[in-house]
Amino acid sequence: MRITRYAVALALVLAVPAVGTATAETADVLRPSAHPVKLRTTPRELSVTYTYQGQEHTLDDFLTRTKTNGFLVLDGQDVVTERYTGANRNTRFQSWSMAKSFTSAAIGIALGEGRIRSIDDPVDRYLPELVRSGYAGVPISALLRMSSGIDWDEATDAPRLQAAANKGYPIRKLAARQKKGWDWGTRFEYTSMNSFVLARLVTKATGVPYHEYVERKIWRPAGMESTATVGNDSHGDSLGYCCYHATDRDFARFGLLYLRGGKAGGRQVVPASWVRASTTPSPVNPRYGLHWWLGGSGDFMAAGFGGQYIYVSPRHSVVVVKSAIAGGRPDQEEALTAFRAVAAEVARTR
Repeated sequence: MRITRYAVALALVLAVPAVGTATAETADVLRPSAHPVKLRTTPRELSVTYTYQGQEHTLDDFLTRTKTNGFLVLDGQDVVTERYTGANRNTRFQSWSMAKSFTSAAIGIALGEGRIRSIDDPVDRYLPELVRSGYAGVPISALLRMSSGIDWDEATDAPRLQAAANKGYPIRKLAARQKKGWDWGTRFEYTSMNSFVLARLVTKATGVPYHEYVERKIWRPAGMESTATVGNDSHGDSLGYCCYHATDRDFARFGLLYLRGGKAGGRQVVPASWVRASTTPSPVNPRYGLHWWLGGSGDFMAAGFGGQYIYVSPRHSVVVVKSAIAGGRPDQEEALTAFRAVAAEVARTR
């Protein structure tokens, strides 16, 4: 589950200054639900220890070492732990690549509505600007599984991609210039450009800008409580691979949506079949599904640079959210171990 090269890439992104007065990409607004999913505050003491690489650690030690600013644990709809350092309940944290899981959900909803005929369709059927690119003939499923075959090195290309977005360059033009590097479906290669193309696919297939579609089909129906923003390239295209800014409680509601098989408030928001498909191991990487990282024991998580996580444990009916402003060292393998210990302790103390 380690994505060290990706962490290196986004470390470089963070060092790239934006052009003009902004210090990041421009953004579109996601308005909250008129009827938010209620989260009950019912704190209880959790004594969490875990063993990683032969050493025993406490949860507090892990959160301190990884420079955690927000940490929240749901037992169903009960908030049993919520703590902030240098932040508060209203802080909108940067998602980084947790955004990819939102993009996957949008694809699944569009598929369920018949806007996308099949994820076996070539992506250029919907995006004709890609017919001369390395994406030509590549099925949508290969992009979702990070196996598109385009010539991409996340460690060097992701920083360029984010820098281009910061400068306001039309990312769709960069997508159209991508070259084939290998046969799609033959290996796993984490590629943020895939997620941008999928976000653009949502726009083209539905006729609704990505951010509006997410607001209408995910953000509000899933019962999000607060306004959020989604990064764009200032040319009308949402980035899709990063840059949701939202509260930890709303990130937790997204995890709760998937914990409940795509349902919120008694309504099927994301098709249950898509939730299952998204959390089923890919043929090219058993620890990755359709833009979700898989734990290997039925658990799964959205993960972003610097320690951003939405972890879901169906076995224990627990959601864990971890956010960091500055970002610590890559910690994904240890995070999974720690989150499993948290989920088990929540279940034990019910």
